[in-house]
Amino acid sequence: MSTTIEELTAKLIEEAKELTVSEPLSRVLLEEQILCRHSFAEMLAVTLACRLAGEVVDRKELESMFLAIYAEHPEILEDTKKDLLATVYRDPACTSYLEPLLFFKGFQGLQAYRVAHVLWIEKRTFPAKMIQSIISRKFGMDIHPAARIGHGLLIDHATNIVIGETAVVGNNVSILHGVTLGGTGNETGDRHPKVGAGVMIGAHAQLLGNIHIGDGAKIGAGAVVVGDVIAHTTVAGVPAVQVGRPHDEMPSFNMQQDFTRDA
Repeated sequence: MSTTIEELTAKLIEEAKELTVSEPLSRVLLEEQILCRHSFAEMLAVTLACRLAGEVVDRKELESMFLAIYAEHPEILEDTKKDLLATVYRDPACTSYLEPLLFFKGFQGLQAYRVAHVLWIEKRTFPAKMIQSIISRKFGMDIHPAARIGHGLLIDHATNIVIGETAVVGNNVSILHGVTLGGTGNETGDRHPKVGAGVMIGAHAQLLGNIHIGDGAKIGAGAVVVGDVIAHTTVAGVPAVQVGRPHDEMPSFNMQQDFTRDA
């Protein structure tokens, strides 16, 4: 079932109102970042600004920049909505719509990257790299602003995730902590992995080089992948080899971590 941004915004407000009654300690946070805001764009902008601001850049300046970019590129909000829903539906630790928006660094880091990517496309490479640096320091994940990333992503835990400059990630992908989409040395040009739709990448998997991961593939935890992966296959090991096929067309949706079932 499809959910509009307006419906998602209403759900966030509903949850916030309930929590201000049941959990008074959360009142200041929820009033500042949810209940005093008039749109999903405002909620997202203030939340990211609060997390990213500090000694490098002022919170109000960040918030204003985010809002200006959302106004000019409303498609970012659609992508963000799909990322938030993906987190709610796929992450068993997520118990509300508010949690990813306010607390989950994988979700927040991805949304900050989306702003940095717009800046990069607009040739504003210095502020784009500044945001990349802040994301790395605040969230422990490093996504180059030139990377191309689709919508409906779950980035679970996020710690030590690295996504290189020429990497491409398709829609509806799930990525666990410690994953690298990196190069194989100091080569230049197109040198990072291309990941298809619906792929699930297990914790600490290392995908290296200009390789192609087919739609619906499943990458085992700790795998080192240095060659192409055929669509709808499961690979594991060092170096990774095919060990079976996922039971589902989109393994990213069910997040099944037992790779022996695919044999």
